[in-house]
Amino acid sequence: MSDQPNAHLAAGHSAHAATATPYGTLPTASPLPQRRPVSLPRLQEMRDRGEKITMLTAYDATFAAVADAAGVECILVGDSLGMVCQGLASTVGVTLETMRYHTESVVRGLRRVQASAWVIGDLPFGSYQESREQALRSATVLMQAGAHMVKLEGGGWTTDTVNFLVERGIPVCAHLGLTPQTVHALGGYRVQGRGNRAADELMQHARALQDAGATMLVLEMVPVGLATEVTKALPTCHTIGIGAGKGTAGQVLVMHDMLGINLGKNPKFVRNFMDGSTSVRAAMEAYVKAVKEGSFPVDAEHAWAD
Repeated sequence: MSDQPNAHLAAGHSAHAATATPYGTLPTASPLPQRRPVSLPRLQEMRDRGEKITMLTAYDATFAAVADAAGVECILVGDSLGMVCQGLASTVGVTLETMRYHTESVVRGLRRVQASAWVIGDLPFGSYQESREQALRSATVLMQAGAHMVKLEGGGWTTDTVNFLVERGIPVCAHLGLTPQTVHALGGYRVQGRGNRAADELMQHARALQDAGATMLVLEMVPVGLATEVTKALPTCHTIGIGAGKGTAGQVLVMHDMLGINLGKNPKFVRNFMDGSTSVRAAMEAYVKAVKEGSFPVDAEHAWAD
């Protein structure tokens, strides 16, 4: 009889060893009652009460789960993965299949920790330019991979595509200013929207995208004054700035940049949040706090004047 408890303990240990995994260390989710899933209505509520929206890129299960645990509302599975994960010179070489794979990875990580973040999948170069129907097929791939929304770049001709997708139940995030997929046509990574003509055109594109049904709009490397005016003009399309100053409805950074681990020099609009942080999660929490309280970005340091 005295041997039975030990045998029971040994059996229990063996069962635990059989089910445990050496890499199963995703962060624990906070209690479910405290976690309201991020949705389009919730994002609108945040905007209406003046609360800044936070967004970071993530490309795998673990970092996505950490970002969610740190309080990041929106996770962008960006085609920036071509540069930070694949070592490409630009985002142009990223394929739809690659975006599907990373979107699935991110979503699996979030589901494992019962996360609440809103997931946005980038439509890569060449996956939506041909026609509205091509855009729908490509968006379907990312939505079936678990994305809640898709993002596409450019204004003008994209308006009809945005409307086509939204009418079919696919939320869309637009992207104006510096559009990395067309960086060669823009002449490099340069500020966009300077001068009356360029500013008027960007504003017209932004209004048209909101009218077409886009509910988010990334403004990249757009002068502070223009970005602020665009934000005021779009009450139902939430502007997310990156190098566009603090007047936008929210902010986004590439995760590798804000952790100080990219392969080159950090752009002007980046702050290294690992400085003074004891962990990746603490750095992400510092980012969320800084965006919410308005201490990041600093217009004079991280953005450009008109």
